[in-house]
Amino acid sequence: MTTPPPADHLAPDTLDTAQRHLVAKAIAEFSHERLIAPEPFDGGWRLVPPRGDAEYRFTAVRTELEHWIIDEAGLRRIIGGHDAALDAQALILELQPALGLSDGLLPLYLEEIASTLAGAMFKIAEKGPTANALASADFQTIESAMTEGHPGFVANNGRIGFGIVDHAAYAPESGRPFRLLWVAARRSASHLALGAGLDEETLLAGELSDLEHERFDSRLRDLGEDPSEFHLLPVHPWQWENRVTITFAPDLARRDLVLVGESVDEYRAQQSVRTMYNITNPHRHYVKTALAVQNMGFLRGLSPAYMRVTPAINDWVADLVARDDTLRASGFRVLRERASIGYTGDAYHRTTEPSAHRKMLAALWRESPTPLVSGTQHLATMAALLHRDSDGAALVTALIRASGIPATEWVRAYLDAYLRPVVHCLLAHDLAFMPHGENVILVLDGHVPTGAFMKDIGEEIAILAERSVPDEVRRTLSPVDDAEKALAVFTDVFDGVLRHLAGILHVDGTLPETEFWRLVAETVDAHAADHPDLDSSVDLRADTFAHSCLNRLQLRNTLRMVDLADQSASLMYAGTLRNPAGRSAFAPLLGVGS
Repeated sequence: MTTPPPADHLAPDTLDTAQRHLVAKAIAEFSHERLIAPEPFDGGWRLVPPRGDAEYRFTAVRTELEHWIIDEAGLRRIIGGHDAALDAQALILELQPALGLSDGLLPLYLEEIASTLAGAMFKIAEKGPTANALASADFQTIESAMTEGHPGFVANNGRIGFGIVDHAAYAPESGRPFRLLWVAARRSASHLALGAGLDEETLLAGELSDLEHERFDSRLRDLGEDPSEFHLLPVHPWQWENRVTITFAPDLARRDLVLVGESVDEYRAQQSVRTMYNITNPHRHYVKTALAVQNMGFLRGLSPAYMRVTPAINDWVADLVARDDTLRASGFRVLRERASIGYTGDAYHRTTEPSAHRKMLAALWRESPTPLVSGTQHLATMAALLHRDSDGAALVTALIRASGIPATEWVRAYLDAYLRPVVHCLLAHDLAFMPHGENVILVLDGHVPTGAFMKDIGEEIAILAERSVPDEVRRTLSPVDDAEKALAVFTDVFDGVLRHLAGILHVDGTLPETEFWRLVAETVDAHAADHPDLDSSVDLRADTFAHSCLNRLQLRNTLRMVDLADQSASLMYAGTLRNPAGRSAFAPLLGVGS
């Protein structure tokens, strides 16, 4: 009998720490989204859930955009006048009526909470590098050290389907190298899409050695198959073990799919779990594969049909970015998804209605940023700016101190590298990205941001006005009015990223939040002053904007948060938020901003 793997991180002390953080975060984010309303009490705050007999007492710093920074150490759960253990799942049960979480989806959401706690306990037990050490660490050390994931989502680390062995082998925080599997997919039952100037032979020559390619071909010939009749498709080992050999058993038996071998190169999972970085040959592409685990509102598959035009969309966006003087001056670039492949020969592609089963066997190749930087430049996921180490020290504060420049100069450089190009893409090209921390890789020089790479182009960009585009790009057209167009910055940048960053800098004493938002307003106004002829009615200095809520989406349907084909129709709102960079906060700073 095989000895079960240890789960030593699942222990009372790590649980207490994880529960305290997640309960505080849940109260903070649900309050931010106006699902609950703590009331002032005895110099602090009190929350009385609608169900059960518990109440919560805490102190908090409240910053702009209705952001709550709760003192975790002082957070108390009181039942019958006595302190009780903090319990994130119990909190969800107590808040269920206020959260609008259906009875049918409640167990799955509770499981995602449990999985989020499990991941947190692993990270707590491992401790990880200090913020000061991370400030000078390499790209992949920073990537694996992240603890929080998407900062606004409460259940942000679901990974339903990963067991303890899988977590140790494939989770980004484990930081362990592993090899991808390669499957041959019959050409008549699969589709390969290639970017401009790239052919199949060049793609594979860049990803595989001649010896590997010959080994894969030999495997097919040994089975009496002609290698020229197959595409080569990389597959995540978990997906092979748990999905492909079961869900596609007939296809394997027919030899429409054939396992041909394992990669020589080793990879490490990135924060997005299903994207792998090549640590053996870092100049080679990232590989993103279907990975059928349930995580944060989606089963993390990849659609072969949806990805047929992914390389063409990426080429179009990359060309637009490369030709724009403002974007070049900001050091802003995109990481192109150069090729995509998907298997479509299964029975699931012949059903009347589409399903997640059609997204089980696909992959794409994305450019690596490593060969695109040089000299003293180094890389870091932008999620790192919201990271605190096991002692509570903020990495962004460590970076600012290591840079040797004032915090105002550092933040201004960061906003020029991140906010300015995102604003420009929206106002000049009606182009919106999904620019959260895991989708942006910062270029740092002397610990100061000097540029940024945007990724996840094919799935997540949108053109928010009617424009003339190639046929392959038309699916990205999603015309909306100016107020909703502005949410591409207000919701995804101001509320989704800068709210958290400003709060960290403020409570650390690194930079007061008023100064932070003044720099944001300056960045918006400086862009306007530099582009007086830009014809856009989008007003990023408006005093208020619609409060679009992310947790509400997940609570409404934790299986499928939004319809990717019509994201605008999926949004949920909770009134309006005061814009901390609005005119009522700061008069137009450069004589513009009308």
